[in-house]
Amino acid sequence: MTDFDRRLRHHPGSGGAPRPPRPARIDVGTAVPDPNRPDPTDPAGAASDPAQSRLAGYYRDRAPEYDRIYQKPERQADLAKLEALVQRWVTGRNVLELACGTGWWTQVMARSARSVTATDLNQSVLEIAGRREYGRTPVTFRIADAWNLHDIPGVFDCVFAGFWISHLRRERIRGFLDSLDDRLGLGGRVVLLDNRFVEGSSTPISRTDEHGDTFQIRRLDDGREFEVLKNFFGKSDLMHLLDAPSRFVELKEMPHYWAAVYDRGTPG
Repeated sequence: MTDFDRRLRHHPGSGGAPRPPRPARIDVGTAVPDPNRPDPTDPAGAASDPAQSRLAGYYRDRAPEYDRIYQKPERQADLAKLEALVQRWVTGRNVLELACGTGWWTQVMARSARSVTATDLNQSVLEIAGRREYGRTPVTFRIADAWNLHDIPGVFDCVFAGFWISHLRRERIRGFLDSLDDRLGLGGRVVLLDNRFVEGSSTPISRTDEHGDTFQIRRLDDGREFEVLKNFFGKSDLMHLLDAPSRFVELKEMPHYWAAVYDRGTPG
């Protein structure tokens, strides 16, 4: 395992006088699953799904371009609301972030969380995330597979998955959410964010398969094209997916995004 620290400056949006920063640590080559060992949280084999493999390659190569998605003018009001919600929902919590990408939401959570362990399968995006500013909140970046949660060390009372659920096949989402519950235990919190489809702002749907999963064609600056699994959900779909006796769900919808939080309790 190779560790290296980056010294980060005070986050300019946190208010008050600048404080000495904490290092954000990137752990390289850890928590990657053994391909010969079955994953009990993924009995359907979703981690080996060709669509998931293509997705990992796409986001690896898109890393330098990724943050442009947050610059669309028509989305700024919704993004401000999302940031406020996320900061409130993770306040004082030890957060495990899945598929963190370039660290946009890691930075948002670091303003109020007790600690953040941000994970992704691609080192290229973690390198970019490690260059952001996180103030004094302990932030660790770790290469890890979201389908192998028990391979990620640490004690967490919150899991955050931003813009990840939409990249899962519909038939596997409930099983994935169950694995989050299992990783956290009672009292844990799950925070989810994702896109709503908006004509003229969202990338058009290129096809729908026989299972109802939808796909988009994404183009990189160099002209390469990737077919990406991207599902969109209405409110009734989301409530059906999130429904469970032990979950107490709060759902927020905006024109371009949705956000959900639920706490694990004892079934009544």
